[in-house]
Amino acid sequence: MTLANVVKTTVFLADINDFAEMNKVYGEYFAQPYPARSAVQVGKLPKGAPLEIECIAVK
Repeated sequence: MTLANVVKTTVFLADINDFAEMNKVYGEYFAQPYPARSAVQVGKLPKGAPLEIECIAVK
């Protein structure tokens, strides 16, 4: 599958203030119509990552 198969993403941000920057990069990887998306700030991500993106894709 490819990113075109993604129908929903959940973005976990260590700092919600990074949303605008993440959104800019996100738009470089996903095309319109964009997958449904939710974004939340979390307390801490594994290995100190600034963000994590979970995807649901359909074939």
